Amino acid sequence: MIIIHTMNDNHSQHELKYKPRWLAPLLRDAVNDHPVIVLTGARQVGKSTLLLQEFPFSDWRYVSMDDLEALAQAKKDPASLWAGVNRIVIDEVQKSTNLLTAVKIAVDSHPDQYRFVLSGSANLLLMKKVSETLAGRAVYFTLNPLTIGEMRNLSPSNLLKNLFQGKLPEEKDIASESMVLFPLMWKGFMPSLLYLQTPSAVLRWWEGYVTTYLERDLRQLSQVEALPDFQRLMVALALRCGNVLNQTELSRDTNISQPTTHRYINLLETTCLIQRLPAFAVNRTKRLIKSPKVIWTDPGLASFLAGHYDPESLAASREAGGIFESLVYLHLNTLAQLMVPKARLFYWRTVTGKEVDFVLEWGRKLLAVEVKLTDNPKFSDTETLRLFLGEYPETSAGILVHTGDKIKIMHERIVAIPWQLL
Repeated sequence: MIIIHTMNDNHSQHELKYKPRWLAPLLRDAVNDHPVIVLTGARQVGKSTLLLQEFPFSDWRYVSMDDLEALAQAKKDPASLWAGVNRIVIDEVQKSTNLLTAVKIAVDSHPDQYRFVLSGSANLLLMKKVSETLAGRAVYFTLNPLTIGEMRNLSPSNLLKNLFQGKLPEEKDIASESMVLFPLMWKGFMPSLLYLQTPSAVLRWWEGYVTTYLERDLRQLSQVEALPDFQRLMVALALRCGNVLNQTELSRDTNISQPTTHRYINLLETTCLIQRLPAFAVNRTKRLIKSPKVIWTDPGLASFLAGHYDPESLAASREAGGIFESLVYLHLNTLAQLMVPKARLFYWRTVTGKEVDFVLEWGRKLLAVEVKLTDNPKFSDTETLRLFLGEYPETSAGILVHTGDKIKIMHERIVAIPWQLL
């Protein structure tokens, strides 16, 4: 049996409260020119809801590999899933990657006839079989957790585009628009969390999320025999959020072999729970660190795994700065994906410990971003940004993201911006 949904027959409570996603217009634009759209993202990030709610995908046939009958059909006769239609969404496609050969045959035989959206909770670009099968046929997008702007039903900010052009915003006080950081960062940015009103409900939600991920999603993707070891590694990485990844130290501290540690980290990245942020290693005059940095996709998950069961615990912790970095990364990464082509994110660190938290590269243009847990940024907080601007004079601007409520010009090319304006 094929599960067919359209917008009119899916009115769950949460879908009625659907928050339009900034990525949707890019998907609509891409489908005009590309036969296969691949949409990935962590579980519960809102991929299925977007595709069921947003035109034109809401009018397409929708098949989920979560449905056991559809999964069996995909394994036996995948082409029958799109019999009689030429527009189809296949959700949780990582559970039946063998159907990708049938998709390849369909688009190669009739390149102008078929349009596929393949969605999944695994980064299909990191899965070798998928990327090889769809090479030259697919374009890839990642849906992140909600941004502050999406929560507020705002249009995407032009901040990055303007800064890449060297246009700094004017000084401004945004106290009337300010939001309380730690309760929001602790709660997280998955769409379902918007409707949870109590701390205990949030904790139960994250507990269920981790349990389902370990016992279902992970086992469907890879053979992981020792789930307690895997969960211990997740906790260790949450405690290192925003830090340079040292796999030798991580292996030693968790008592997990280095090959297994490496495999588990790959699985966490493939399932979109973490990102390994590469180093910006264009060496001009200084020796640079080249190991990646670990960023969690949702700061609420990192906070939960790190054992912070209320916002006050998070605010008082040594992990607060790194988890705040993951919040800033979420917003920068979302805005970077809206650019065509996508801007790329890195970090920069010298062997002497001077670090810029994020470097964005778009063509031959650069932006440098420093993240500070301070309500009152000072000129001294811009030290590493000024160092980076000196090393890379082609950098368009430096940004100091802070927890206060004022846009403040700190230097002729450096602006301090409150986090909620990202």
